[in-house]
Amino acid sequence: MKYQEGKKKVIVAGHISLDITPVFNNSGDQKFSALLRPGKLLRVGKAQISTGGAVSNTGLGLHALGADVLLMAKVGNDDFGLILKEKIRQSGCESSIPAVEGESTSYTVVIAPKGFDRFFIHDPGCNDTFCCMDVDFEQVSGASHFHFGYPTLMRRFYENNGEELVSLFRKIKELSLTTSLDLTAVDPDSEAAGCDWERILASVLPYVDFFVPSIEELGYMLDKKLYDKWQERAGGEDVTSILSLSEDVEILADRALNLGAKTVLLKCGAAGMYLKTAPEHFLEGWGSIACFQNSFVPDRILSATGAGDTSIAAFIKAMLDGSRPEECLELAAATGASCVTAYDAISGLLPFEALREKIENGWEQQNIIHP
Repeated sequence: MKYQEGKKKVIVAGHISLDITPVFNNSGDQKFSALLRPGKLLRVGKAQISTGGAVSNTGLGLHALGADVLLMAKVGNDDFGLILKEKIRQSGCESSIPAVEGESTSYTVVIAPKGFDRFFIHDPGCNDTFCCMDVDFEQVSGASHFHFGYPTLMRRFYENNGEELVSLFRKIKELSLTTSLDLTAVDPDSEAAGCDWERILASVLPYVDFFVPSIEELGYMLDKKLYDKWQERAGGEDVTSILSLSEDVEILADRALNLGAKTVLLKCGAAGMYLKTAPEHFLEGWGSIACFQNSFVPDRILSATGAGDTSIAAFIKAMLDGSRPEECLELAAATGASCVTAYDAISGLLPFEALREKIENGWEQQNIIHP
């Protein structure tokens, strides 16, 4: 399969929020438990206010990289919704995001100290009511690719064993688009934690061409015992530092392929990214690929916010451009390394030409993953 020239519009739908990110002034050398402990006053800098969530980070990332993008989501008719819609308008990206009376806009407080992976204080807002009826299928029908992000934070898409999520992807495939699905971490104390995620994934992945979760998200959903073992071995530090390529990463990628995905791209944090594809792939030259891409050393690290989402944006854009799978993977990892050089998800991104030049000039890579 090859894409027709002039028909490469990308629809990015799903979760959107307003991100409030305080700027941390810590050195990056402390333990996390010492940095944020009960009763401590931690002085921070000016808060960055930006759009967040998969629709914003991946969608605006694609837009910044030159793709033709339409964003689909929902916000409330409130102050946060007005701010969010105005920021998207200023980006110049096309959107279909109604402000609904009586509903609240999702927001996230992003805690991203230097030297640590970020965590979030999150209100899902009207992401919980977003459903298939909010998707404009007439506009979708004119596109080439459909990306959906974060059903794990959207009640209508995880309740009833993911019935709405499966219905959405089935309809999209009936329109002959290629598809991709991204996840985010499940709060163990949330309603979503009670779902049978393996059952949900088994139902939806046959309609997913590119499945792009993080290794931790997939481990939690498909092998909770293995996930808990990772947490114990990591001792509160970054889980990706203790992962084995053969015993952890490859095994989970195979399980996702066996559930029906055509392509699995696992984000492995600071270690890098792993790509594995089905033997019979609908894209020429994409069958039976299995490769790990080490992460690139960033020029500086200000915040990891959006790094995974924008790496997916780069992967999708490169795929639509007709790049080889190995180059799509390389550009995805390079984009993630560029993203962390800014506090927001988009400002640090570089065009593919600049990334290729840095790589050709010997951009240093981090060799973290265990064999």
